[in-house]
Amino acid sequence: MHPGPPAVSRILETSLYVADLNRAEAFYGRVFGFAAMSRDDRLRALAVPGRGVLLLFRRGGATQPSALPFGTIPGHDGAGTLHLAFAIPAGSAAEWEAHLSALEIALESRVEWPQGAISLYFRDPDGHSLEVATPGLWANDRPSA
Repeated sequence: MHPGPPAVSRILETSLYVADLNRAEAFYGRVFGFAAMSRDDRLRALAVPGRGVLLLFRRGGATQPSALPFGTIPGHDGAGTLHLAFAIPAGSAAEWEAHLSALEIALESRVEWPQGAISLYFRDPDGHSLEVATPGLWANDRPSA
């Protein structure tokens, strides 16, 4: 009998595919304060608190494998409107609403979940649906008692 899968610690990186890397990098820097750790003509790697990485790829720019001196990264791409959510501290939804308003970013939706979490939804320049959510949205992210 197979004992089950080896352990996974967390999501390390996630990707969005964008039309303009400079515009996307500026947006995520302005809205979230994410700084670029790496940049070239096909991607920006942005540092996300908690040791996460947001990879912004130029749409169509990574479809072929990337051969590096230490290995090859398989090709990939994405199209359409994607969704990404960032965790924010409890009680900070109003501060986030004010921040988005000051940046003239339209709040698309505010959801007050039955379990107590609050989600704010808005769009990036490429139309991707972004969410910031307070703790408690998911069963594995409930505040400790």
